[in-house]
Amino acid sequence: YSCGTCHQQALAFTDGRPIAVGSTNQTHSLGSMSLANVAYSATLGWGNPTLTSLEAQALVPMFNEEPVELGLSAITEQELLDRIQAEDRYQRLFPRAFPADDDPFNVGNIAKAIATFERTLISANSAYDRYLRGERSALNESELRGMNLFFSERLECFHCHGGFAFSDSVKSPDFPFTERPFHNNGMYNLGGSGRYPDNQGVYELTSERQDLGRFKAPTLRNIEVTGPYLHDGSLATLEDVLDMYASGGRQIMDGPNAGDGTAHPNKSVFIVGFILTDDEKRDVLAFLKALTDTDFLTNSAFSNPYEAQ
Repeated sequence: YSCGTCHQQALAFTDGRPIAVGSTNQTHSLGSMSLANVAYSATLGWGNPTLTSLEAQALVPMFNEEPVELGLSAITEQELLDRIQAEDRYQRLFPRAFPADDDPFNVGNIAKAIATFERTLISANSAYDRYLRGERSALNESELRGMNLFFSERLECFHCHGGFAFSDSVKSPDFPFTERPFHNNGMYNLGGSGRYPDNQGVYELTSERQDLGRFKAPTLRNIEVTGPYLHDGSLATLEDVLDMYASGGRQIMDGPNAGDGTAHPNKSVFIVGFILTDDEKRDVLAFLKALTDTDFLTNSAFSNPYEAQ
């Protein structure tokens, strides 16, 4: 497996699966997140407030054992370095990238190389971006109406998915302080216990009840191509997601996940529900699709270099 197995460019560097599958075929409890504009992410991953560095994050899928992701923990570190050093292009590129190192082939430099590439993954040329830059014809009337609804207090979407990143977990030199929020959006409430199936969000790290079901609000950029949706891929379409938020959360009437997520004690104060007409719903969905950056999805600078051989 490569990083690109679960982060495919055409899908805004996600994989189209509800939840990720590792190199040993082990099923994970979380989906692969988009890497669009990840350089500006204040936290990395769905539910870890402490993971704030791209270099540190790169080591997690490389060596993680529960769940197994890339599976490199099964080999020795030296074997990994031997594999990298045996690659012709790396024999040229690593010494050029790390000229001050007597031996540039080490795990730290591998993580730096991955993180540096990830920082180039900038998505900023959707129809919405072009509209903001003054191209008033970039958005049609339906998309404009959807934009106004999205940023309205009536729907409350922008509180967690606002700003240039369409996420509230953002770091930038333009901001005086860094926000690292996580949210419970009322997806689950198993039997009224407050628990979620499989993964409990930030609670997995803290064991604090107030963290049950709290997850990062991911970017909505390129959301049209990153389904299925939510941390566990349990909603297939954007229409499903909008319906859930319109209901103020999700009520599951039967089965192993039965429970009233709308009544979860940790639910965000911004998940209050709303009523949309069919036309308004179409407008919001049209605006969300106007966040698709086709240049980002096809830019050859981000593409798999091995396929070009």
